[in-house]
Amino acid sequence: MSGTIDLGPANPRISPLIKLSRWTLLVGGIFWGAHRYRVNKEAEDAHRAYVSRMQPIWDAEAAVKKAKATREELIYLAKETQTPIPPNF
Repeated sequence: MSGTIDLGPANPRISPLIKLSRWTLLVGGIFWGAHRYRVNKEAEDAHRAYVSRMQPIWDAEAAVKKAKATREELIYLAKETQTPIPPNF
């Protein structure tokens, strides 16, 4: 026994109402998908433009934070190892 169920041949006579409903829903879904794509594309394009304008600013802020953290860490290490800190550091 293979464990499959024999359902018999497919029904050759499908109601025209069911066929019309299937095609209508398919075409409607295609149009709805195209509409949603356009709406989402506009929003995504606006977001990408914002990110491309802001990315250099965010990178500069991150670099300043990183430089400050690095300086503080080096000062801490110098104090822990009793290394003199240069006056212009």
